[in-house]
Amino acid sequence: MYNIAVTGVGGGVGQSVLKSLENSGYNVIALDGEVLAAGLYASSKSYLIPYASSPDYINALLEICKKEKIDLLFPGLDAELMPLSLNIDAFKAIGTTVIVSRQEVIEISDNKQETYDKLIAAGVVVPFTFAMENFIPKEKDFPLIIKQKVGGARSKNIFLTKTQKEWELAKEKIGDDFNDYIVMEYIEGDEYTCGSINLNDSCKGVIVMRRILRDGDTHKCFSVINPVIENAVRKVVEAIKPFGACNVQLRMKNNIPYIFEINARCSGTTGARTLCGFNEPRMIADYLLKNIEPAYTIKELTILRYWKELVVENSDVENLKNQRELQKVDVNKL
Repeated sequence: MYNIAVTGVGGGVGQSVLKSLENSGYNVIALDGEVLAAGLYASSKSYLIPYASSPDYINALLEICKKEKIDLLFPGLDAELMPLSLNIDAFKAIGTTVIVSRQEVIEISDNKQETYDKLIAAGVVVPFTFAMENFIPKEKDFPLIIKQKVGGARSKNIFLTKTQKEWELAKEKIGDDFNDYIVMEYIEGDEYTCGSINLNDSCKGVIVMRRILRDGDTHKCFSVINPVIENAVRKVVEAIKPFGACNVQLRMKNNIPYIFEINARCSGTTGARTLCGFNEPRMIADYLLKNIEPAYTIKELTILRYWKELVVENSDVENLKNQRELQKVDVNKL
């Protein structure tokens, strides 16, 4: 049996990967830095690991991957992408393939100015984007959206300005950190989150989902068949050439997709996509481990999210805290 490890299982991305690999026939091991990460108790084996910022992070993962004979490692947190990408060869030497893109792709995805520059050069339609320190808005430019240049997640540190007064208020809140922000044309219209599978520098499939956000997360989503958006997503991933899953976010205006963000990893909506017939982790694993070409049939569905409780024995929490690993016979489902 093949062994797959998933990190960041306390968050939406890692949990989506876990859900997608349920009943896949693979042995899945869950990893996280927080002892109360829900996904640690939804797998037959789990490990408590150092945070990605820790100097012990990579060595701890290498030890686990070697001990458990991990074939594939799916990262679930943005903070893990660069450390893992820089150490791909170390994992490869012990027989583990990390589902992470090369350093250049991660840098382009994480830096919104670099995203803009790369996509413009590739002929992709994107909202106009400028460094905040160089931009003086005119009345005709509004509405504008101000975002952190690097990083940023779940709509944090984002300012929508519709007037000069709102612009000045946003500048006041940002203060001396304005060099860390970019200004982007705000596109009115439906928002889409799109998944793609990319292997051997080739896009093997795309799914398009319209979404409704709440607090920066996808709250409701709707799988749609839209060749215009699918072609735009393919153009993006063919330009940057990620490895594994790549998430592309966009808005539609006058039937034109405006790409505004790329995440070179699985997504918090990966689980929802699986329910619609597009199982990114499973198809990636099947291709890399069994040489099975990705195949899928997308159903146009409505996916509604809701809270769900996961009951965990106190003894399991204590054992994981003390031993830093946990083996379970009766596995809870997320």
